[in-house]
Amino acid sequence: MKTMTLTRRTLLKGGLAVGAGLVIGFELPVSRRALAQQAGVFAPNQWLKIDRDGVVTITNSVPEMGQGTMTSMPMIVADELDADWGKIKVEQAPANPALYANPVTKTQSYGGSRGIRDHLEMWRKAGAAARQMLKQAAAQEWGVPEGEVDTEPGTVIHRPSGRKLLYGQLVDKAAQVPVPQDPKLKTKDQFRYIGKEGVARLDIPIKTDGKAIYGIDVKVPGARIASIERCPVFGGKVETFDASATKAINGISHVVPVSNGIAVVGDSFWTVLKGRRALKVKWNEGPLANLSSAQITREYQDLAKQPGQVARKEGDAEQALAAGGKVIEATYQVPFLEHACMEPMNCTAHVKADSCEIWAPTQNPGGHQAIAAKITGLPLDKVTVNTTMLGGGFGRRGELDFVIDAVETSKAVGGPVKVIWTREDDLQHGFYRPATYNVFKAALDAQGMPTAWWHRIVGPGILIQKGRAPAGSIDPAAVSGARDHPYDVANILVEWKEKDFGVPVGFWRSVGSSQNAFVTESFVDELAHTAGKDPYEYRRGLLGKAKRHKAVLELAATKANWGAPLPAGRARGIAVAFSYGSYAAHVAEVSVTPEGNIRVHKLVCAIDCGIAVNPDQIRAQMEGGAVYAMTGMYDQITLDKGRVQQSNFHDYPLLRIAEAPVVETHIVDSGEAPGGLGEPGVPPVVPAICNAVFVLTGKRIRTLPVRPEDLKKA
Repeated sequence: MKTMTLTRRTLLKGGLAVGAGLVIGFELPVSRRALAQQAGVFAPNQWLKIDRDGVVTITNSVPEMGQGTMTSMPMIVADELDADWGKIKVEQAPANPALYANPVTKTQSYGGSRGIRDHLEMWRKAGAAARQMLKQAAAQEWGVPEGEVDTEPGTVIHRPSGRKLLYGQLVDKAAQVPVPQDPKLKTKDQFRYIGKEGVARLDIPIKTDGKAIYGIDVKVPGARIASIERCPVFGGKVETFDASATKAINGISHVVPVSNGIAVVGDSFWTVLKGRRALKVKWNEGPLANLSSAQITREYQDLAKQPGQVARKEGDAEQALAAGGKVIEATYQVPFLEHACMEPMNCTAHVKADSCEIWAPTQNPGGHQAIAAKITGLPLDKVTVNTTMLGGGFGRRGELDFVIDAVETSKAVGGPVKVIWTREDDLQHGFYRPATYNVFKAALDAQGMPTAWWHRIVGPGILIQKGRAPAGSIDPAAVSGARDHPYDVANILVEWKEKDFGVPVGFWRSVGSSQNAFVTESFVDELAHTAGKDPYEYRRGLLGKAKRHKAVLELAATKANWGAPLPAGRARGIAVAFSYGSYAAHVAEVSVTPEGNIRVHKLVCAIDCGIAVNPDQIRAQMEGGAVYAMTGMYDQITLDKGRVQQSNFHDYPLLRIAEAPVVETHIVDSGEAPGGLGEPGVPPVVPAICNAVFVLTGKRIRTLPVRPEDLKKA
C-alpha cells in the first residue's frame, strides 16, 4: 500500500491554504495538494471532515437540482468511510476548480449526467482513505496490528478484545497518520449504503419545512432588486433609450445599460417590472429581425436535398438502396424547445472594489466564477460563488447570461443586487433545444429486415455555436443518438448538414439524444410495421451486437407483459436508447380520445446505469425524465419577425399532475461502470408513446409537437 508522509513544513510549502482541514488529493484523478489542518477536525481530503463529536461533514461538489446528489454523493463516501448515516451533514462546495473540478472534464461544471459516473471512484477513495487512517490511528492507540482492527458505522473495533473507539475520539491522532494514495475499497457484498433501498434523502426535510434556500430565496442585506429589459430579437442591441418615465416611479433607484439590455433597479420586483414597462427603447434588432419558423423549415427542406458531412458510414447504403427491393422513406421534424425550469433564472451579486460574491442556482460554479472575474477584473480567488439549490436545471443553468446580468448590474450600481427573470424572459430569451429536419431511407430484404439505413440530419450544432467544437466539423451533440444507433444493418450512412440561423441553442435534457432517439426509434418502428412484424421482436432481431440495449429492451417488454391483451382502446409502443453512459427502454400503454388527445396510462422502464448507487433515486429520475419528455411532446418555440411567440405556460404548457402516467421502473444491475441518470430517462419516452399511437390510429407522428387535430377521428 503506497503512503505519503507529510510534515507540517511540507504542507505549508507545497499546500494550498483555502480553509480548515487537511486536504490531500489522490494521484488519480486529483493532483497532490494540501490544506492547513484545523485543531479537533480530521479532514484527510477535500471531500470530508470529522469533528470530535463524530459528526461527518461531506462536501458535495455537484449542485443539487432535484437529481438527489445531496444524498447519493454522501452515500458513496459514507459507505467507504463506514460512517454512521445519522451523523452525516452535507455542505455544498464553493467554486474552486482547483479542488472540486470534475476529474474527467477538468471543469467545475455539471451537466451530461456526470455526477456519479465521473466521480464515483474518487469519492470512494476519499472515504476509504479516511477509514484506513482511522483504523491505523486506533491500532497505534491500542498497540495492536492494524490487521486486527475493523470498523462499524462511526466506530473502530479491535475484534480480539472487543475494544472500541468512536471516530470522534480518533480525529487528532488520525490527522497525524500518512495519507494512503491507493486505499483498499470495499467489495460489493460489504456495502452498507450503495445499492441499498430505504436510504432517506437528506434534502427532503429542508425542502418540506421551508429551510431550503433556492437562488430566488437569497436575501442579502441592502440588496436591491433588478430586472433586465432585453431586445425582443436574438442578438439585437440597444440603440437609444429614454428612462425619464422609469426614474420618476417611486422605488426605482437606477437604470443602467448592461450587456444583455437595460437593467432597471429598485426596491421590489413589481416596482422594477413597472419601470421596465415605462422605458422607451429604440432597438437595433440586427440580422434576425425577419426570421420566422416558416423560413427555417423551408431552408431546412432545401438543404436536406444536399449531401451533408458523413457522421457514420458502413458498407454502401446508397448502392443498397438503388439495388431494388422495398424502399421506405420518411421525413421527421422536431421544433425548438425551452427548458422551462420552474424557478426562473436569477442571480444575486455583490461587487466591491476588492471582491465579488455571487449567490446563484448554478450548474456551472467554475464558469460563473471565471466570468465574474473577467467582468470585475478581480483575481479568481477574490470571487466567491455560493451555489444554492436549483429549481430545475436541465442544462439551462450552466449558461452564463443570468450571472452576467447580476455582476454587471451590481458593479454599475455599487451595491448588492438580485436580478430576477420573469417567465416571459425565460421562454423568450433562452438557449433552445435545436430544431432539426430529418430524412430517412431504408431498404428491406424479402424477410423485411433492413439492408440499408440512410439518415440525413439538418440543423445547428450546439458545441460549434458555443465555440466548443471546430467550425466545419461534425458537432457530436447534433448526431448523438443517430450515428450511434445500435441496430445491425450492413449498409449505414448517417449525414449531418449544418444550418445555424443564429437562434441560441443549448443543452436541453438529454441533448441530441432527445430528438434523435425520437426520430430513429420511430423510423425503426415504421420498418417493423412495414415488414408485418412485431416491433419488439423486430428490434430484438437487430440487436445481436448490442447486448445491453437488448437486455433493457427485453426486461421492459417482459415487465410490461408485451403481447398480452389490453383493455379496448389501448395499445403499447416500445423504444430503446443509449445516452450518457446508460441504456434505457420504455413500453408505453396509451389510448387516444375521439378528440385526438393522447392519454398515457403507464410507462414501464428498464434502466441499466451500471452500478446502481441509490435505487430509489434512480426510480425518481426515470419518473422525472418521463414527465419532462412528455412535456416536450406538446410544446414548441416558434419565431415570427425574429421574436419568440410563446410567453408563458398558457402557450407553452407543462404536463399536469392529472396527465402524468404511472411510471414503473426496473433496474438492471449490470455491474458495469456507472452511467448517467438525469438524461437517459428521456430519449425513449416520446417514441414509445408515438409508436403506440400509430397502433391505435394508423397515423404516424413524424412532426412534433403532437397536434390533437391530426389524430382526431373524422
